[in-house]
Amino acid sequence: MMSPEFYSEVGNLLMWLLTAAWLLPLLGFVIEIFGGYWSERTSKTPAYLAVGCIGSGFLLSLVALFTWVDAADLNLWHFGDTEAVVAHHEGDAPEAGHDDAHSHDHDDHSHAHGDHADAHHDDDQHGDDHHGGHVSHANDPFKTAFAGTFYRLGKYGSLDITLDWYIDGLTVAMFAMVTLIATCIHIFAIGYMSDELTEHYEDHFVHTHDGGHFHRIGRFYRFFAYLSLFCFAMLGLVLAGNIFQVFIFWELVGVCSYLLIGFYVERKSASTAANKAFIMNRVGDFGFLIGLMILWTWFGVFQFAETNPDTVGSAGLFQMVRNADGELETHGEGREKVVVLQAQQGIHTQSGNHQPTIPYFLLVAAGLGIFGGCIGKSAQFPLQTWLPDAMEGPTPVSALVHSATMVAAGVYLVGRFYPMFTPEVLLVIAYTGCITLFVGATIAVVATDIKKVLAYSTISQLGYMMLALGVGGWLAGLFHLITHAFFKSLMFLCSGSVIHGCHHEQEMTKMGGLAKKMPITCWTMFIGVVAISGLAIPFLGIPKLGAIAFSGYHSKDAIVAAGMTFSSLNPIHSLLFFVPLITAGITAFYMFRMWFMTFFGKPKDQHVYDHAHESPRVMTTPLLVLSFFAMFCAIGGENGPLAQLILTTEPAHVAEGAMEAGHIGLNLPGHHQIHEFHASAGAVALLVAFGGTILAYLFYGLGVVDTASMQKQFGGVHEFLREKWMFDELYEWMWVRPTIVVATWAAAFDRCVLDRFLGFLAGMVVSISNWDRRFDEAVVDRLVNAVGEATSTVGRSLRYVQTGRLRQYVMFIAVSVVMLFFVLFAYLPR
Repeated sequence: MMSPEFYSEVGNLLMWLLTAAWLLPLLGFVIEIFGGYWSERTSKTPAYLAVGCIGSGFLLSLVALFTWVDAADLNLWHFGDTEAVVAHHEGDAPEAGHDDAHSHDHDDHSHAHGDHADAHHDDDQHGDDHHGGHVSHANDPFKTAFAGTFYRLGKYGSLDITLDWYIDGLTVAMFAMVTLIATCIHIFAIGYMSDELTEHYEDHFVHTHDGGHFHRIGRFYRFFAYLSLFCFAMLGLVLAGNIFQVFIFWELVGVCSYLLIGFYVERKSASTAANKAFIMNRVGDFGFLIGLMILWTWFGVFQFAETNPDTVGSAGLFQMVRNADGELETHGEGREKVVVLQAQQGIHTQSGNHQPTIPYFLLVAAGLGIFGGCIGKSAQFPLQTWLPDAMEGPTPVSALVHSATMVAAGVYLVGRFYPMFTPEVLLVIAYTGCITLFVGATIAVVATDIKKVLAYSTISQLGYMMLALGVGGWLAGLFHLITHAFFKSLMFLCSGSVIHGCHHEQEMTKMGGLAKKMPITCWTMFIGVVAISGLAIPFLGIPKLGAIAFSGYHSKDAIVAAGMTFSSLNPIHSLLFFVPLITAGITAFYMFRMWFMTFFGKPKDQHVYDHAHESPRVMTTPLLVLSFFAMFCAIGGENGPLAQLILTTEPAHVAEGAMEAGHIGLNLPGHHQIHEFHASAGAVALLVAFGGTILAYLFYGLGVVDTASMQKQFGGVHEFLREKWMFDELYEWMWVRPTIVVATWAAAFDRCVLDRFLGFLAGMVVSISNWDRRFDEAVVDRLVNAVGEATSTVGRSLRYVQTGRLRQYVMFIAVSVVMLFFVLFAYLPR
C-alpha cells in the first residue's frame, strides 16, 4: 500500500496529465467547429490544430506512462531478464511503500513460447509451490491503481453519482496506444482528405435528377472536428472511474461514429450505414442499461474501486463483489444462492444478517447486460453486421474505428469489468467470441473489397479477444487488443493508400501488380499481414526475447494456449479451442490472399494500373511509424514490457484459475495450466498459420489453382459466404419485414378504424355545430333582435314626447297625477 502522501502526489500528477491529454481533442473540436465559420474552407489549419492537440495528448500520455511505471516501481525494460523483473516485483520500493506480502511476481505469469524455462524460478519467499515448480500468485490490481473524483453530481442517501477517474497500468497503456494511433491517422488524413479542401466538391457517387453529380462545399475542417471529438470520447471512456461514466462516453463514441460513418451523408449507402450502426448499437445498449440498473439498485455505487489510502470504509464495485483473494463468497444453493458483498455499502441485506448481498442470478444478469453493450460496440455475434457497412466512411475513420477506438471499447470494458463476471457470463462471452471469429473469417475469404476484407478481419480478431477473455485468458485478450490496434490501423491506412493511389478504386479484382507502383504501401502492408497471421520463424529464437516474430504472433499464441488449456479442463467445450485454431489458418489465408491480389500478379484493370501511384509522404510516414509498432510493440512476448504492463492490472482471481466454478461447474485455467500447454499450442497454431499462408500463395501468388472454376464448383457455399451468412436477410426476415407488416397493419387500422371513427366524431361535431348555429341564428339572434327592435321602436316613439317645452311637461305631470288619482280611487279598497 502506498503512503497517503505519495499516493496523493503521484495520483494528482497522473490525473492532470491524462486529463489534459483527454481534453485537448475537445478543445480542438470546439476551435475547429467555430473556426470553420470564420476561416476559409481551403485552409489546412484545422488539420494542423487537430494533429497538434492529439499529438500533444500522446506526449502527455507518454509522460503519464513513465510516471506510473516509476511510481509502481516496475522495471519493464529488463524484459526477459527474469531475475531483474522478479527483484523489482518482490521488492518494497521505499518511495512507494509497497506491501511485500502481496507483491506480484510477474514472471510467474510468463509464458513466452520458447522461453518457458526462464519463466520458472525458485520462489521460496512466496509460499507453497502449488503446481510443481510453477507458482501462480494472486495479483493485487489496486496496489498500483490511482482513483479520484472530478465532480459529484449528486448524493441521494447511499446512492452517490460522481464523475471519477481511475488510472492503472491498463489506463496508461490504452492512453498511449489510442493517442499514438490517432496521431498517425490524423496525419495520414491530411493527405487522404485533401480533395475536401475546396469550395466546390463534386461527389461522383451521388447523381442528381438531371444525370449530373452532386456538388457541395468541402468539409475538410468538419472531418477533423469529428475526429477530435471521437478521440475525446474514447479517451474519456478509458479514463472513467465508474461504469455510469463509461456509459456516458460509450454513447458519445456512438454519436461520433454516426457522424463519421455518415460523413458522405448525401450517399444513400453512407446514411443507411450510419443509421444501421447507430440502431444496432442501441440494441446492445439496452442490455447495458439493464446491467446498470441492477448494479445501482443492489450495490449503490458505480465506482470501479476505491484505492485512496486516506479513504477508510469506502469500496468500489470490484472490492464489494470479491474478497481480498478475488473470490466470490456465496451462500445457499440454486435460486436461493446469494453473493455476500464485502462492504456495508450494499443496499439489500439478508434476513437475520447485516451483511449486504445480491442474488447470484442477478449478478449473472448484470454481467450479461453489461456484456450486451459490448456485443453491440465490438460488433460481436449477433450484432456484427453494422461493422462492414461502416466502411462507407472515409478510410481514416475506418482505421480509427477498427483499431483504437469504437470496437476496442467493448473489449476494453470486458477486461476492465472482469471481476464482476461470473463463470456463466464468461462462458457466454467465450462462445460469442468463438462464433464471431469464425463467421468473420469465413466471410473475409470471399470478400473482394479491400476495406471489407479488413472489416471482416476486425470482426474475427475481436472474436479472438472475447474468446480469450471468456476462457480465462485475461492477459491474452487485452494483449491482443493492443497489438491488433497497431497492425490493423496500419493495414487500414495501407488500404487507404491503395484506394487513394488507385483513384478511389476498392475492388481487388481490378488491382494486381501494384507492388512496383506502391512499394512502401506494399511492404508495410506485408508487415501487417504477417503480424495478423501470427507467423514466426520456427525453431529460432533470440535469448531473452523468445521467438522471432511480429506482435500478432505473441498475442494470438497466448489466445490459442488459453483456448487449448480451457478445452482440456472442460472437454465438453473443445470447440473453444478447435474453432480458433482452424480460424488461425483461415486468417493467414485471406490476409495473404488480399496482399497477393492487390500487389502481385498481372494487373486486372490496365486503366487502374496505369494511373496508380505511391501516396505522398504525409500518408506514407504514418505507415512506417505504425509498421515499427506492429513489429515490435509486443517484443519479448508475455515476458515483454507491454504484457507486463497490462499484467499489473490483472484481477486477483485470474492467476489461480477456478475449479467447478458457478452453477455450471466451469473450470477456468490459471497461469500454471496455460503455461503447461503453451508450447504445444504455439506449435500447432504456427503450423496452421503456415498452412493458410502456403495455400494463399499457391492460389493467388502462383495461380496454380483456377479460383474462378472453384468458385463455380462451390457456388452455393461461395454465395452463402458472399451474402455474409445471410445475416442481413435473416434480420430482414425476422425483424424488418415483421416490423413493416405490423406497421402496415397499424397504418391500415389507423386509416380504416381510427381515422373513420375520428372522422365520424368530427362529422357529428360539425353537424351539432351547424344545428347550434341555426338555433343561434333562428332563435337566439331573432329574440335578441326582436327585443332590440322593440326597444328601438319604443325609444323612437318616446322621442315625440321629448319636446323640451316646460309647460307641456307640467301638463303631462298634471294629467298623470289625475290618472293616478282615478286609478287609486277605482282600485284601492274602501
